[in-house]
Amino acid sequence: MTEPSPAQVRHERHDHILKIIIDNPAKKNAFIPEMMEQLAAALTLLEQDDALWAGVLCAEGDHFTAGLDMPKFFGPGATAKPLAEGQIDPFGLKNQCRKPIVTAVQGICFTIGIELALAGDIVVAADDSRFCQMESKRGIAPLGGAHFRYITRAGWGNAMYHLFLCDEFGAQEAYRIGLVQEVVPAGTQVERAMTLARTIVANAPLGIQVTKEAGRKYIEGGEQAAIAAVATVRDRVMGSADATEGIMSFMQRRPAVFQGR
Repeated sequence: MTEPSPAQVRHERHDHILKIIIDNPAKKNAFIPEMMEQLAAALTLLEQDDALWAGVLCAEGDHFTAGLDMPKFFGPGATAKPLAEGQIDPFGLKNQCRKPIVTAVQGICFTIGIELALAGDIVVAADDSRFCQMESKRGIAPLGGAHFRYITRAGWGNAMYHLFLCDEFGAQEAYRIGLVQEVVPAGTQVERAMTLARTIVANAPLGIQVTKEAGRKYIEGGEQAAIAAVATVRDRVMGSADATEGIMSFMQRRPAVFQGR
């Protein structure tokens, strides 16, 4: 009899893309503390490695994640540890990755599954995806970002509708309210996410990164903060080798070859 693989979050390099894989399908990809540490380490690698320009977060098996294995985080003998200094927070509440992340979800995507997806940038959902932010049914509340990212993605009414009802809903409803950007046939969601990531990394990585940074400035500080960031964005990209390459490739009618500098 084949032994099940250990619960883990692993990663693979695909040229400029880091594919991060949640791998605990025997438990519907429920997270144990060690998996959260591995996810933080993978996201930190994506952040710090200049050769990596985008990430794809996905999961093995039929489900994205059923959430936390609660006793291992909060029960007697729990092994959860604080986030190491300088690491990227999987929920983006402390340190957030500056590089684009495409998340592919399928099946059950409950509680922290939604929050992990919303900590990234683009979400591709299989048409069998099921979403539920059920913490308030259990006497607690969302603590990984749903309390504000639902609002920024879906608007106040849609956010409060699902946060208050703690209801389960499908991929089409998630698409309607803006939690996901594409719905695809089940089984194709990871390849679609990789295709989007490959399209993203064909663009100038510095331009993509400062675009994300400028968008976050608006979320964090409003329109005036975003306007104030324009000069910094201009200085960081206009003097880059990639800007020169982009202009030359246009003039020479050829595809640009960017280097991230």
